[in-house]
Amino acid sequence: MNPLVEAQQAARSTANMGKIIFYEDRNFGGRHHECMSDCADLHSYFNRCHSIRVESGCFMIYERPNYMGHQYFLRRGEYSDYTRMMGMTDCVRSCRMIPMHHGSYRMRLYERSDMGRQMMELMDDCPNVMDRFQMSDIHSCNVMDGHWLMYEQANYRGRHYYLRPGEYRRYSDWGGMSPRIGSIRRIMDL
Repeated sequence: MNPLVEAQQAARSTANMGKIIFYEDRNFGGRHHECMSDCADLHSYFNRCHSIRVESGCFMIYERPNYMGHQYFLRRGEYSDYTRMMGMTDCVRSCRMIPMHHGSYRMRLYERSDMGRQMMELMDDCPNVMDRFQMSDIHSCNVMDGHWLMYEQANYRGRHYYLRPGEYRRYSDWGGMSPRIGSIRRIMDL
């Protein structure tokens, strides 16, 4: 095979990888654990987590095992004391790598559970769901293309939820405590 083609394929393969390192102490001290994929239960690798370094890619971290509890979106960067920066506890129990997406983004939002009543389609970022669709309660959705973040407040603030392609028949399927959604953003710059 052509060496240039091999190098391009290797670069694409590496670009799809992510790497996150969890540290028990602030400022990247103490025991640490590296992760390059989804991990449903991190408890056996460390007792607490006070700092995180995302070397590549984007990740969602969760307070409970099996991708449950509060979710936090982290992109490439250093979080030397993320508990203070993000108002989170030192409990990180699972993480999910967000794969790189090339192509279009498309999501259908529904007024009721099980894809019921009025449907709205979204293909770009929406800083204010109420202004755009004259509603703020989204009970279900179908993510056809791309990876998205839903925020409880307008302008990408407040608690947020990661949605990957698939059907979410009720707001609890994406981890929501209520159907109230203020803004929605595509996950693009990995």
